[in-house]
Amino acid sequence: MPKNADAPTKEAARKNGGLRQEDIVHGADELPCVRVESYNLEIRDGKGYIGDRASGRAFRALLDKVQDEAGDMAEDALGDVRAAELKKKEWDRLLTEGDADQAAIIHSAVEEFSQNLAAVVRRYLDHKSWKKVSRVVVGSGLRRSRVGELAISRTEMILRGDGIEIDLTPLHHHPDAGGMIGCVQLLPRDAFEDYDSFIAVDIGGSNIRSGIVLLNRDRAKDFSAAKVAEWELWRHREDKPKRDEALDHLGGMLRLLVGHAEDRKLKLAPIIGIGCPGRIAEDGGIENGTQNLPGNWEAKGFHLPEAVRERMPYVSGEKTRVILHNDAVVQGLSEVSRMREAKHWGVLTIGTGLGNASFTTLD
Repeated sequence: MPKNADAPTKEAARKNGGLRQEDIVHGADELPCVRVESYNLEIRDGKGYIGDRASGRAFRALLDKVQDEAGDMAEDALGDVRAAELKKKEWDRLLTEGDADQAAIIHSAVEEFSQNLAAVVRRYLDHKSWKKVSRVVVGSGLRRSRVGELAISRTEMILRGDGIEIDLTPLHHHPDAGGMIGCVQLLPRDAFEDYDSFIAVDIGGSNIRSGIVLLNRDRAKDFSAAKVAEWELWRHREDKPKRDEALDHLGGMLRLLVGHAEDRKLKLAPIIGIGCPGRIAEDGGIENGTQNLPGNWEAKGFHLPEAVRERMPYVSGEKTRVILHNDAVVQGLSEVSRMREAKHWGVLTIGTGLGNASFTTLD
């Protein structure tokens, strides 16, 4: 275990830009560069939550549907293989290198998914918090594939064909990185004044990622050059842990990262930024939206920031401060520097579920 993970140093009393844990507002609407207009919208119709039709799970369900409808043609093309069970890189290979029938199965699912995603975007644009949105960043798992990029482009074409002038663009960063880099936007600039890096965590329905974010302020004072230097990935869905087991594993990941920072002689800020599904209360409680996480994260006595601090009480010899926000918000915040020309913009994250957030850029 790194020496600074379990005990304070002589510098433990030094203030971090005057920032104290009690000064931190979780799930804040007003941030240094943007105002969060909405996130975690749960819009329903007669068939349930509309976002469920444009999630990663929904795309796999469409692949099953198309394959079953194709019957003998699909059997000739894929044999006993179920397209829905393949990895994204295999979908890309079938789409670009497969024979016509194999490519048609993938393309058919992309087309129907794009129609569904366009319908979801239309419903969000009807919501008062999305009325002025002119650009939407699309991130998370499906975006990491050619199939996902095709679906994003096709969705924009469908919307424009309906007279809706909106730009849909894939997340600039690798989604694994964007879900951590955005945490830098949750805190005042002076919170990182004496440091060159901090630890961020992205908690998802299938994976938990934690990484060291290099601030790179010598290249860009606005943190637009921030990048993830080291990260740890755990596919918790494969292990099916209980909630506290998942948190214990996360604690181990954090201690590994502190060790990496020491080896690289980084000035690691005593701050951990976390993106997590759900509606986040100011006190750090999670009100709803964590149904894809292991165990009950909405329990009355559960407090995620405190649970993380218990497992990582000190960073760089100082008491750890934890800041928590919704994961779609955090992924969107990684695009702040590229959205300056868009006064009103949004983000959709196509992962296990469909995350959403909308922003107004502040002058």
